[in-house]
Amino acid sequence: MAMRFPVILTKGEDGYIVVECPVLPGCVSQGKTREEALVNIREAIELYLETREVYELPAVLEVAEVEVSV
Repeated sequence: MAMRFPVILTKGEDGYIVVECPVLPGCVSQGKTREEALVNIREAIELYLETREVYELPAVLEVAEVEVSV
């Protein structure tokens, strides 16, 4: 079963693209290009989920939305 995860891409100080998956704490990767960063985070997410399965932890953490006035 394919699952979709949101990711955030930012440009690092070293010029690499840093990408993180906010619904999976600590799941971060990077790449020289946007495409490489997305390939790398896909692999990181897969490994993250496999590790959670091995330790019998929930595959996905609960996510909620909150409203913030600015």
